[in-house]
Amino acid sequence: MRIMSFTAIRSHEIPERDPLRVRPGEVVSVGERDTQWPEFVFVTASNGTGWVPARHLSEASGAATVLVAYDTTELSVSVGDVLTVVERDDESGWWWCRSSEGNEGWVPTDVLQPKEGRVR
Repeated sequence: MRIMSFTAIRSHEIPERDPLRVRPGEVVSVGERDTQWPEFVFVTASNGTGWVPARHLSEASGAATVLVAYDTTELSVSVGDVLTVVERDDESGWWWCRSSEGNEGWVPTDVLQPKEGRVR
């Protein structure tokens, strides 16, 4: 597998809340759907709150069981930062990336540009 480096063409700042990590089998309370990223719903778990892809949950509203482990950690990037994509989630529009300093987290794909041109 060829590893590609991407450059941030826009800044992305992380939210001012602790990341949420949920595991399969965990029961969470599902709240509103995100208006900017409609693939995500806001969940409340025993260890915090955060945005999780609705497809990772047994239900899209009310109480739900987590089907897939998910970590909401986002990576703050500045224009010109070089990143390596570790995991692609094209359906949601976010990719799990690693910075040149070794930090990891989700970054919106529209912030990234490969050497060949835009991601989308």
